[in-house]
Formats: sequence, structure tokens, C-alpha cells
Amino acid sequence: MDYSNPETFTEGAVLFLDKPLTWTSFDLVNKVRKSLRTCLGIKKIKVGHTGTLDPLATGLVIICTGKATKQIMQYQDLDKAYDAQIRLGATTPSFDMETDPDHEFPWAHITRDMVEKQLISFKGEQEQMPPMFSAKSVDGKRAYEMAREGKEIALKMQTVQINQLDLLSFEPPELTLHVECGKGTYIRSLARDLGLSLDSGAHLSGLRRTRIGPHRVEDAITLDQFLKNLKLL
Repeated sequence: MDYSNPETFTEGAVLFLDKPLTWTSFDLVNKVRKSLRTCLGIKKIKVGHTGTLDPLATGLVIICTGKATKQIMQYQDLDKAYDAQIRLGATTPSFDMETDPDHEFPWAHITRDMVEKQLISFKGEQEQMPPMFSAKSVDGKRAYEMAREGKEIALKMQTVQINQLDLLSFEPPELTLHVECGKGTYIRSLARDLGLSLDSGAHLSGLRRTRIGPHRVEDAITLDQFLKNLKLL
């Protein structure tokens, strides 16, 4: 890719980036857009991402520029893979560590065998409730905006597909899962539901997106590498 040529990005570039922790997907889009304007003198350019990744997650985000933004929908439909850390014994309103625990539960009774048996029931087509702290649109506003304002939100169950679910490690109250799933699946909701199925509570304590379709995070570049390629670092 010729980073010195503005037409590379106006005609359409697809960037595979490893999102830093605490950044939103929109932060990444805005940084790419601003950097292209600053470095290459592009006054106006379309930039968009192909799927939101939570601020407390890291990993693969695909960003399209210029004419390549027409391809966003086809990337959104691809299956995804994650490595997820889950903490047993407590729930949070956001289903992850963005908010403080609201309830605590016993977890000492949970064994590795219990977890593996429950994981079987989560494979395949599932009905899943999205988190209140999500990017779902409710009456024209993002659900997370309303949740942070303390408003009641009526979200609907949605059908999702979980293709693979493996227990990578079990060191209670922490466990790590590898998840391969279809579009629209919330790993935070999976963590919450798994906790309930184990007669306890749980929330997501860490998440890394490792794959989108055939594209792997190992082949992505960091934001710093992108900026160095543009001669901004």
C-alpha cells in the first residue's frame, strides 16, 4: 500500500488495525480520518468501520476509506472469533468492567466439568438479550447513552449463532473462552448467561477479537504503525 499517495485512500483502502484498549471504534475512525487529512492534505474523505468493538476490548477492527466504504456491509456479515476472559461470582450493569459490580454470588461450587457441560448448551442458534450498555439504537438514541442517564430501556431478544465455544483455561473465579460466532453476538451477554447457568453470576473481564472472516489480528497493524507509515510518528 502506497501511504504517500492520497488516491490510495480516496479510491478505497481497507485497513486492518489492532484496536488499543479504551479506544472506541469511532475513536479509531476519527483518528484515521484526521491523520489522512493532516498528512496527505485530503480535505474530505469517507472513513468507516465494519463493526463495533467495545472500548474495554482489543483486537481486529476493519476500517474502510473512500470508495471502499461501499464494502462495509460485506465485512459486517462475516463471522468473528474472540478470546474472552470471564470472572465468576459477580454481575455488573454493563456485563463487563465498565461499571462496578451490582450483585455478588457464590462461585466455589463451580468446577471445570460443570463449565464444559454448560458450554455445550450455548453452541448453535441462541436467543440472546443485548446489554443495556450497547450500541443498539432505541428511539433514535444509542442504548448506552440512555443507560448512562439511568433510563429504563426495553431491548428485544435477538437470534445469534455461536459456532464454536472452547474452554481455554479455568482458574476460578476466572476462566477464558475461545468463541467463534455470527454477526450480532454479544460476548458480554454470553458471559452473563453462562454465570446464570452455573447458579452464579459472571461478567466479562477481558476481550480480544482475533478474527473477522478470513482476516486475523496477527496480520493487522497497530495504530502507531499506521501513523508511522503516514510519517506522523
